[in-house]
Amino acid sequence: MAKKVGVSEATVSRVLNGKPGVSEATREAVLTALDVLGYERPTQLRGDRARLVGLVLPELQNPIFPAFAEVVGGALAQQGFTSVLCTRTVGGVSEADYVDLLLQQQVSGVVFAGGLYAQGDASHEHYELLRERKLPTVLVNAAVEHLGFPQVSCDDVVAAEMAVGHLRALGHERIGMVLGPRDHMPSRRKLETFLASGGDPALVEHTMFSLEGGHATAARLLRKGVTGVVCASDLLALGAVRAARRSGLSVPADVSVIGYDDSALMNCTEPPLTTVRQPIDAMGRAAVDLLTALIDKAVVPADELLFEPELVVRASTARPSL
Repeated sequence: MAKKVGVSEATVSRVLNGKPGVSEATREAVLTALDVLGYERPTQLRGDRARLVGLVLPELQNPIFPAFAEVVGGALAQQGFTSVLCTRTVGGVSEADYVDLLLQQQVSGVVFAGGLYAQGDASHEHYELLRERKLPTVLVNAAVEHLGFPQVSCDDVVAAEMAVGHLRALGHERIGMVLGPRDHMPSRRKLETFLASGGDPALVEHTMFSLEGGHATAARLLRKGVTGVVCASDLLALGAVRAARRSGLSVPADVSVIGYDDSALMNCTEPPLTTVRQPIDAMGRAAVDLLTALIDKAVVPADELLFEPELVVRASTARPSL
């Protein structure tokens, strides 16, 4: 422990035994090292929260989540916090398990991105536990209504309007949508916007957020004669491009495809993907600002901060063929 922090063993001993004669900065460094190395704090020190913040993500295969983790981790470091990355795994550690672990580690707060709070039919008991414990918590993107935490979201209504409007401006009339699960709140918002603008409900497909899900659902839409497909993630859009090619169609000559996120390398795909960009830098910094305000005992309303997306036009969209 002393070697990791760069202090003497006597200094570590004074910190662990709650003795005076140690600066606050050194004391915090020793306690943070204790948490990072996985040791349990001495009983008399557990009242002080660690300078650790949990960052809970659903996966790392989608490039948008590692990019978001980088933004949040950097912003937390600037505020003197260390992020603890928690990634859900199928059949492994659940989101609720991570919440228990983070509470045991006496973290100062938690940031969730893409979590179960966005699914109306999922269990939300672990969020209620966080609220009961009054642990500072911030959610990224749309959540079910009753949780009572501040949120930082990309505006799904504007995103859907941009994507559908772009295809209609190009002359597309049969436009389909590939969305996440039916209980997924951001997907619900995009769907409501699509239908309110005159979109055909028969041309909407729901699936899991994956390349394979995008392929299967887009293939069904292509059999219905769509000339444009709006997808709720870039991975879904890449699956739609693959479905078009497997059907003997060309993108964008025969069908146009739009993604959502503008995750890494979308300008390097073939064709480069037209997509709606989430401003993850601004959203990540805002999430950290809200969290640190909560940690500092400031009054932060449980409101939703909406950030404007940006349509990035590349080569996967064009006018429909005659």
